[in-house]
Amino acid sequence: MLGSLTRKKNLVFSGCIFGAAAVLLAHFGNPPNMAICAACFIRDIAGAVGLHMASTVQYMRPEISGIVIGAACMAFLTKEFAAKGGSAPVSRFFLGLIMMIGSLVFLGCPLRMVLRLAGGDYNAIIGLFGFVAGIYTGIIFLRRGFSLGISKTFPLAAGGVAPAIFIIMVLIIPGGIYYHSVQGPGSLAAPVLLSLGLGIGLGAICQANRICTSGAVRDMILMGNGERVIPIVLFFLIMVIYNLISGRFYGGFTGQPIAHTEYVWNFLGLYAVGFAAVLADGCPLRQLTLLGQGSLNAVATFAGLLVGAAVMHRLSLVAGPPGVPMNGKIVLLCAIAFLFIMAFYKSRGDVKK
Repeated sequence: MLGSLTRKKNLVFSGCIFGAAAVLLAHFGNPPNMAICAACFIRDIAGAVGLHMASTVQYMRPEISGIVIGAACMAFLTKEFAAKGGSAPVSRFFLGLIMMIGSLVFLGCPLRMVLRLAGGDYNAIIGLFGFVAGIYTGIIFLRRGFSLGISKTFPLAAGGVAPAIFIIMVLIIPGGIYYHSVQGPGSLAAPVLLSLGLGIGLGAICQANRICTSGAVRDMILMGNGERVIPIVLFFLIMVIYNLISGRFYGGFTGQPIAHTEYVWNFLGLYAVGFAAVLADGCPLRQLTLLGQGSLNAVATFAGLLVGAAVMHRLSLVAGPPGVPMNGKIVLLCAIAFLFIMAFYKSRGDVKK
């Protein structure tokens, strides 16, 4: 009883800190309804290092490095840091790729879905339904025995490579070697040190409490345990209050910042993200904390996210306020078909009640 109460208190605390951090990032300059978005910020990083040349979305977001570094620090403190991997790296790469495809069709990962809801963007409600439907689809295959195999243990130093790279990426920001947008979302950012510090704090919290948008919904559906939803709900409520007080709440479907009103594709975009996240054992945010924990599996998934961002922008497949380009729709449908093929192929078929 006491353990359960303590755990719930930690989740409440985490949700409040997450919400407060998002408020600070939004207030001090991050893009509207995008205070913190794992997929969008990874996309910006892909642009910053020249993987794509979309001039409006290029910025070395310190929050992403901060999340990985904070998660690594917490994992070391709690003795949970371990270099494990080798579990279907190619499959995990494609799952990361598909999560990015879905996110850039919807225009945001599950974190931004929550932020868009908190800002009054009703298109995000459609996305939420799609996200939950995708998670439920993934659960069906988990019950059928879906598995990406067993991970192997590697020398500890192997797990430290990714956090070390992110530390270096931050240290060389002052050198001016990255591409940096002068207009558009990539040009809007909170101060570097504030972004990095808040990112580190969020990474530590996410690692300690296993915060994951898809994992929270999965556990609620699969095991009837809604505890992990608590931080997400509090994050949402705090952002609603902030938006109402600051005059940033605009209820409606049209005129929303960095959004479109094509309902089917809002649904299917996050459907793909939810489905892929269950198969990959974590949403884009969770993949970042797993990177900090030393997971080599997460390295493969992160590589997929990064390459997905590059491909989507280089081939002009990304959605925008006018809607989703036809080729973007075709790629998303192919990605969803691929998820079903992978899920069937890697399921044993022994349905679990």
